[in-house]
This record gives sequence, structure tokens and C-alpha cells, in this order.
Amino acid sequence: MVARDAILGKIRKRLEGRPGRADMAAIAERLEQHRPNLIPARGQVPLDQRMALFETATEALSGTSERVRDMSEVPAAVARYLRQQNLPLQVRQAPDPRLDVVPWRNEPLLQVGRGVAQPEDQVSVTAVEAAVAETATLVTTSAPETPTSLNFLPETHIAVVRTSQLHGTYEQVFENLRARFGPSVLPRSLNFITGPSRTGDIEQTLELGAHGPRRLHILLVEDGPQHGKNE
Repeated sequence: MVARDAILGKIRKRLEGRPGRADMAAIAERLEQHRPNLIPARGQVPLDQRMALFETATEALSGTSERVRDMSEVPAAVARYLRQQNLPLQVRQAPDPRLDVVPWRNEPLLQVGRGVAQPEDQVSVTAVEAAVAETATLVTTSAPETPTSLNFLPETHIAVVRTSQLHGTYEQVFENLRARFGPSVLPRSLNFITGPSRTGDIEQTLELGAHGPRRLHILLVEDGPQHGKNE
């Protein structure tokens, strides 16, 4: 008997006598149904309240955000932020079809490259798979058009979030991921990004940018109804 079989055998032994725990059919049914546990009420609010919650949580995490009316305002918002931070007007954009509609030509001084992050890149611009209002978390997936390096290598990460992607809870995000990719299928990398990279030493002195971007700026593109049920 290999070590793995011994360990699993001990687990099964411990579960004997507990209703439903050793019933493989019951376990399979539970996994199939994806029944959520207790969901916090603060995330189950209309979109306008989710946006406010997201912005407040982002600020509390040392991130920044700005609302823009549509994708046509993204270039000006990016250039404005870079000037405020005294950063060069150069960005590396994900080769993501969701960003193809951004009219970068409206900011002729802004240099935009496409592709994976390079060591010299200071600023990245990416789209996201989803965002979670209750924790100001961005959800990203890996694919050729969404290189993971853009989320972590440059010191400044600018994320474009459509308000239709802003959900109240993690449970809704996972439900949407299952609907998009299929049951029991996920991309190779699924990242949850909450604020800029940070760490604290033994004295709890906060240091930003320790393991990733030291700045996280989020552009909220208002493409959804401002009132309605949580999605």
C-alpha cells in the first residue's frame, strides 16, 4: 500500500458513521449543485451601492479608482493618472479583445505596447474577468490574450473593470466562471488581486510593492444599469 492510499484510508475510516460523509452519491450531488453557504448581506445590494462599496474598500487597501462613462474615456483617464504619479506616458496593454475598443489614438503622447510584460515596463493596463465589491478584489484568468505577467511584473497596474463585471460576492463570480468555462474546468491560472502588493515585517511596518505592483489603479467603466438586483 502506498502512502496516499494509507492516508485516504484513514480519512474514510474517520468519516464512517457520519451521515452523508461516506456516501459518494451524496458527495457527488453536493459538488454538482454548488450550494452556497452563508453569504454576507453587504454584497447583496444594487449596482450603485456595489460601486460605492468597491471604491471605499479599494481606498482602504491603498489602491485608487476612478469612474469613467465608457471606454472612450479610458485613454484620457490613464494619461491623467500617469501624470499625477509622475510616471512616463508609456504602458504595456494586454492583447485582450476586450481592450481593442479603447481609442488610444485620442492620447497621441501616450505610447501603448501590446503583449506580455517586459522587465523595463513600468505600467500595465489589463481587463479583468470579474471584480468583487465586498473586498475590492479583481479576478483575472490566464490565457494568451491575458498574460499573468501584466498583473504582477510592472510596478503600476491599471485595471479596466466594466461595472457589469462588478459582483457583490465571490459566490457569484464562481457561478459565472463555471458557466463560462464549463463544469470542473478552470483556466491554468486564476488570480484574486486585492489592493497593491504589500507585506509587513515583524513590527508590522507596511511595505507596498514587495511581491508585485506598488500601485493599483482601477478604472470603473459604467456600462451597466445603475440600479437593480445584485448579480
